[in-house]
Amino acid sequence: MALEGRNLSFRYGESWLLKNEELRIEAGEIVGLVGASGSGKSTLARLLAGHERLQEGSVVVNGSPLPARGRNPVQMVVQHPEQAVNLRWKLRRTLLEGGTPDESLLIGLGIEPEWLDRFPNELSGGELQRICVARALGPGTRYLIADEMTTMLDAITQAQILADRAGLGGAARRGHTGHQPRAAADPQAVQPGR
Repeated sequence: MALEGRNLSFRYGESWLLKNEELRIEAGEIVGLVGASGSGKSTLARLLAGHERLQEGSVVVNGSPLPARGRNPVQMVVQHPEQAVNLRWKLRRTLLEGGTPDESLLIGLGIEPEWLDRFPNELSGGELQRICVARALGPGTRYLIADEMTTMLDAITQAQILADRAGLGGAARRGHTGHQPRAAADPQAVQPGR
């Protein structure tokens, strides 16, 4: 199974940010996107996850387009968790959007059961981000795109989330965007705009 961006083209106004770009991520591969602010890392991540509409090209998983409805096999965790949740929902409902998570995942991410009966504004940013990661890693996820998902977190929370993410094995294939080359999770680093 591969996640592919074919002839990816996207622009803001008249200026093309991506033009005729090709990207293929094989099952089990970890890819890091490295580049300066404004180079298109987050835009590419949103395109691959189906959160932005391409002007040209397509995104496919195992040869099929991303689903227009229902569970997307490509999930994305963003830098600001408060922007990725419905503030009117209790977190149990938010978590279950991704399907029923494995109990070991919740334990591995340090999610306390009582958090699930709270609203997003009743948790810290790190606690809320853990919920977002668990939701993204629901049963149907095949690829996880992490757009600077630990940037705003304290060092201990960063270490816990990254350690758990590294130990996911076959649960999801991962991508990461960042400004620093060391943030690129593994051997292949792609720099948008080149």
